[in-house]
Amino acid sequence: MHDNVDWLGGVGGDHRTTLIENLVRQGYSVSPGYFSLPLVRALREEALLRDRQGEFQLAGIGRRQDHHLDERVRSDRTRWLDGSTLAQCQLLEEMEQLRQQINRELFMGLFELESHFAIYGPGDYYQRHLDAFNGNNGRLLSTVLYLNEGWLSEDGGRLRIWPAPDAQTVVTEVEPRAGTLVCFLSEKIPHEVLAARRERYSIAGWFRCNNTTAEWLDPPR
Repeated sequence: MHDNVDWLGGVGGDHRTTLIENLVRQGYSVSPGYFSLPLVRALREEALLRDRQGEFQLAGIGRRQDHHLDERVRSDRTRWLDGSTLAQCQLLEEMEQLRQQINRELFMGLFELESHFAIYGPGDYYQRHLDAFNGNNGRLLSTVLYLNEGWLSEDGGRLRIWPAPDAQTVVTEVEPRAGTLVCFLSEKIPHEVLAARRERYSIAGWFRCNNTTAEWLDPPR
């Protein structure tokens, strides 16, 4: 795994520090070029292969017993990461370094990362939502890594971000371009995926707290 560490590109202490400073200042961070094109290409090729093999499923909403499909809200398809490939291991290793640094500096208590590939076909979308509400699923910090080379503004598929749960004015829209990493507070930052005009690839993730109790073993998802 360490033989290919150059796949991570510009990732390092300064890169993570800037991301954390943005989280403190505004609750979200947009980092173009966070991951290198070789790693992004490897992840996208894996997603394409797994999709051809029928491993993706139509995404749902809710968690555990509340999980259900609702194409009025979202219409993408997903496949969970399991750390079974070199590219996934490279990605997860960097995300672990980010988790540790955030916990050192912000004391957020991030415990683990759950993440999945997401494919949005032409016209697919995900309406405005929060990734967590009153701590109902343990998600503290959301992440999105984009895998799309040669993406043009007219291709659509932007991530629309609002600055607070009750905000009516959009603060920014992020082009889903290869290597860009977006992070935001799961309970505080509403967001929406706009419909794209061509297939759109990403990896969505959530750093969670540990909700394990004497009566309940918290599963990863």
